[in-house]
Amino acid sequence: MFQKLILAISFIGLVSCSAMVSHNTGKQSQSSSLMEYLYPDEETRKEHSAELPVLSLPVNVGIAFVPSKHWRDEGINNNDQIELLETIKAAFLKYDYINRIEVIPNAYLKGGAGFADLEQVSRLYDVDVMALVSYDQVTQSLENNAALLYWTIVGMYVIPGNENSIQTFVDTAVFDVKSRKMLFRAPGINKLSKRTTAVGIDSTLDKKSREGFGLAVTDMTTNLDAELARFKTRVKEEKIAKVEYREGYSGGAISIYFLLLAFMLFLTKIIRSSCCIEK
Repeated sequence: MFQKLILAISFIGLVSCSAMVSHNTGKQSQSSSLMEYLYPDEETRKEHSAELPVLSLPVNVGIAFVPSKHWRDEGINNNDQIELLETIKAAFLKYDYINRIEVIPNAYLKGGAGFADLEQVSRLYDVDVMALVSYDQVTQSLENNAALLYWTIVGMYVIPGNENSIQTFVDTAVFDVKSRKMLFRAPGINKLSKRTTAVGIDSTLDKKSREGFGLAVTDMTTNLDAELARFKTRVKEEKIAKVEYREGYSGGAISIYFLLLAFMLFLTKIIRSSCCIEK
């Protein structure tokens, strides 16, 4: 009876071992919500009449992370946010209909006023379009059977005893600020797993969390690049926006000019070849 009692007490202690050395055991999540940010109350969620965006090409774009839910500490620190946003910025710079991209710290978006905040930021940074990056990351750290072995026989520094998994989702939604209409969006996902000792949980989860965000953003930029490439076609075929041209910008006219030039050179080559044959 006494031995059974000792075993029971030992088992309870073993189950709680990871919790004693880390606050990250179990299931944890960190996220930011695009909908909660843009529509913080019932009044802002009322349906409004659709307005066709008018885009003045080339457009100026601002990119920023959506603040975390309930304005808590961010899941991604400021330096990592800027680094990830620079990665996303590179996807936008490939296209001639984009003039410049401003990376905006999300401190400017923490007013809790949704689109009203975006309008202030657009005036401050002189941008027409905002790309808002939201995220949802879930980490889970659970003891497995190996945990019993390293606590009772070997010692907790030798045999990994915690199964850690991290699932990361990021999403970029691009809005025309004036009309408040979403132009397009692109998602990115990633899943990582890692076995650790109990004392290695915190450092492993922190490292894998950052890695997960980086890989999810890489996946998202691939999708974003495809959406940006399709955007011109959608404007023409689906009429999702009206297009105007800023002074000095010729946009598609340049491409047409070079096509005509190439065609004329081709015709000239054919004519010269014909003349040589006749001679």
